[in-house]
Amino acid sequence: MTDTTATTVRPLTTDEADALVTAARRAADEQGVRIAVTVLDAGGHLLAFRRDDRAVLIAGETSTRKAFTAAQLDAPTADLVEAVRPGGLFHTLPTALDRPLLFIAGGVPLRRDGRLIGAIGVGGGAPDQDHGIATGAAAAVLGG
Repeated sequence: MTDTTATTVRPLTTDEADALVTAARRAADEQGVRIAVTVLDAGGHLLAFRRDDRAVLIAGETSTRKAFTAAQLDAPTADLVEAVRPGGLFHTLPTALDRPLLFIAGGVPLRRDGRLIGAIGVGGGAPDQDHGIATGAAAAVLGG
């Protein structure tokens, strides 16, 4: 007999999304970086967004695209940069879809019990700063 019970994973909540934004902004403040942060659910739908008053305007767009890319590909955007360079496995992917993806560090998938529940994207700092802030916020709020 085959076990047909499904394991249910609790989705990302709006309270967790707000906590992710708060954790990211706290880390950015400690580094003196002005950021925008976007949190999406596993389907790519907006749960939370915040752009610091003095963050560059494009940070809002980049944070959202980074989060969307991380959710759609279930991988940190930092790990995908090489794949979209000329000759890379996904070289044509950035232009193949209607919704633009962004392959710059700062987008991180969010998981619970090993399953994708959403993504966080940070824009406004250097790519390494954005990635560190996003991964730090994810670890602070969701653990692991």
